[in-house]
Amino acid sequence: MENIPKDIYTEPEPAVDTLANLGPLTGMAGIWVGTHGLDVNPKPNGPEKQAFIEHMELQPIDAQTNGPQLFYGLRYHTRIVKPDDVETFHDQVGYWLWEPATGTVIQTLSIPRGQAAMAVGRAEADARTFRLEAVRGSETNGIVSKPVLGICVRTKSYIITVAINVDGTPGGAVPPYGSQHAPEGRRAYAQSDGASGSDQTPEILGPGMSPNIQLNTDLSRQAAPARLAAR
Repeated sequence: MENIPKDIYTEPEPAVDTLANLGPLTGMAGIWVGTHGLDVNPKPNGPEKQAFIEHMELQPIDAQTNGPQLFYGLRYHTRIVKPDDVETFHDQVGYWLWEPATGTVIQTLSIPRGQAAMAVGRAEADARTFRLEAVRGSETNGIVSKPVLGICVRTKSYIITVAINVDGTPGGAVPPYGSQHAPEGRRAYAQSDGASGSDQTPEILGPGMSPNIQLNTDLSRQAAPARLAAR
């Protein structure tokens, strides 16, 4: 947190309506399905492409405080499957957080292979696109992995770019993917710019945290978020 005050114990009084205070995360709340996902994963004989279907639920949580620090956020769960397959291809849980005082956006993520990360970026409250990054070794926006993932398929960085069309109309691609276009009716677009890693024994880890992968998906809202009752 920038400009930490001398009084680190007094907590601010948060607003009770999380949905009204999510800043750039506002358009992400709800239940989403993406049917045009593509995973590009390294293999010994060249990149392997795999289509996938993504189910993502993002629901508001009560405001959180760290002494003088105040966050509004969404709890999310992402489950990805291959077309015509019921087995989970990728599973991921975490939080999207917005700190109004500093304009900080945070994504925490954890996958059931012994890997977690916290990506951080900056955005204005009314921003419709923003970019977050996590870097191996950082104490504030880092990546941690169990030994196999930390040595054999080390993930050095993770970057995600999000763009939201508030009016529901289709929009252009998120850089640097100029060739990736959204279908008609797209309302939100989440793009992992990929996670860069080592060249040693690449192994598919699924979308989200994999060495040298690129993935994109268009998301269409299936249900509005559950509004928290005023306390």
